[in-house]
Amino acid sequence: MINWILYWSLITLPLATILLFASQFLNRRRNKKKAVGFFHPYTNDGGGGERVLWCAVKAIQEQNPDLDSVIFSGDHDASSQSLMSRATDRFGVHLLYPPKVVHLNRRKWIEETTYPHFTMIGQSLGSVYLSWEALSKFTPMYYFDTSGYTFTYPIARLFGCKVICYTHYPTISLDMISRVRQRSSMYNNDASIARSTWLSRCKMIYYTVFSMMYGMVGSCAHLVMVNSSWTQSHIEKLWGITERIKRVYPPCDTSGLQALPLERSLETPKIISVAQFRPEKAHSLQLEAFSVAIKKLDEDLPRPKLQFVGSCRNKSDEERLQNLKEKAVQLNIHEDVEFHKNVMYRDLVRLLGGAVAGIHSMIDEHFGISVVEFMAAGAIPIAHNSAGPKMDIVLDEDGQQTGFLAQSVEEYADAILKILRMPESERLKIAAAARRRANRFSEQRFYDDLKAAIRPIICHSS
Repeated sequence: MINWILYWSLITLPLATILLFASQFLNRRRNKKKAVGFFHPYTNDGGGGERVLWCAVKAIQEQNPDLDSVIFSGDHDASSQSLMSRATDRFGVHLLYPPKVVHLNRRKWIEETTYPHFTMIGQSLGSVYLSWEALSKFTPMYYFDTSGYTFTYPIARLFGCKVICYTHYPTISLDMISRVRQRSSMYNNDASIARSTWLSRCKMIYYTVFSMMYGMVGSCAHLVMVNSSWTQSHIEKLWGITERIKRVYPPCDTSGLQALPLERSLETPKIISVAQFRPEKAHSLQLEAFSVAIKKLDEDLPRPKLQFVGSCRNKSDEERLQNLKEKAVQLNIHEDVEFHKNVMYRDLVRLLGGAVAGIHSMIDEHFGISVVEFMAAGAIPIAHNSAGPKMDIVLDEDGQQTGFLAQSVEEYADAILKILRMPESERLKIAAAARRRANRFSEQRFYDDLKAAIRPIICHSS
C-alpha cells in the first residue's frame, strides 16, 4: 500500500506542477496587455541603439496612442519620468508621454563578464532566461526587441506576442566565420585561437552550429527591421525570411545639426570621434593615426586637436578609457587629445559644431550613426572602408565627394592631413555635399519608414 502511494506521488506531483505551470502560462497568453513592450535591458548605454529605442517609442506613441509603451529595463534606478527626461536631455527626442517601466532583476545573465568563454551562446541563452522574467511580469500584445536579443523571439511567441525587432547587426555574421576560417586575429577572435589550427577548427564548428541556431530563432520574428544594406544582406542569408525584412535607416539628428554653420575656426582644427568606449570601436587606431599625422604635419599648419566623445557602459569600458589616456601619454600627444565622457546631447552638438572632421574606425560597422552626424554637422567624415559607411553613407552626392574611407593607420593619417591641408573653399564644398547626403538618414525619415513597416502588423492585429 505504501509503495502504491509513493508510486502515485512520484507521478502526480510532477504532473500537477506541469499543469499548474501550463495554466498560468495559458492565462498569460489570454490576458495580454494592450501595449508594446520594448526589450532593452540597458537603458543607459548612450549609443545609437538607445536613440533608436526612444525614436521607436515616440513613433508608436504617435501612430498608436491607444497602446501603452512599456520598457523592460535592467537599470533599477530607471523610472518613467527619468527615462522620458533622458530621451530629451541625451538625444533630443521628446516622447508624447512617459513610458511604463518593468524592472528586470536577472540582467547579469546577459553580461559579457558572466561568460569568459563561449560568450555568444552564453549571452544568448541568458537572454532567454531574462525574457522569461520580463514576459512573466508583463505580457504585451507586441514584443519589440531593440537590442538584438534574437534568442528571446521563440519565448515571446510562446507568450502569444507579435514579435517585432530592429536589428542593428547580426550576432554572428558570415564575415566572422570567414575570419575564423582564415585564422585572422581580431577583438572577437583571440590571437591564441588564430594561431592554432585545432582551436580554429573547433571554433569553426561552434560558429557554424551557432549560426544555424541563430537562423532558427530569428525566423520567429513577424517583422524584422534592419539598419543598413550590409545588415540586410547578412540577416537575409542567416534567417531566410526575406519577405519579412524591411530596411529602415536609423534616426540621425540631421535637422538640428544642419543648423550649425559650415564655417569653422581653423586656429586649432578639431577632429572629433563619437563612439562608446567598446573594443570594436578601435579607438587605439585613431590615436596612432593622429600621432602619425602630427609627425607629418607641415610646420606652417596649426596643430590640430583630437576629441574623443563617448559613454562607458561598465567597468571594462572605464578601464578601456583609462588605457586610451595612458596611450596618448605614451605617444606624446596627450596635450592634443581631449576625452569627453557621458556628455549631454547639447554638449555633443557644440563639439560637433566645432570640428572640421570626424573619425570612425570600426571594422564592419553595421551602419554608423556617428558618421552621419559628422556629415550633418559639417565635419568631413573619415570612416572605415567597410560595411555601412562604405555601402550606404560615405558615397558621392550629385557627383561630389562627401568624405574619406580608410583602413590602415597610414590611410587614416593621410586622410587627416588631406583635410588639414585642403583650401577652405574645397573643405566647404565637401562639407556641403556631405550635409546633403546626410538628409537621406534624417530622424523624420526614420519615423516615416518605421511607421510604414509596423502598420500592417500593429493595425491589422489591433
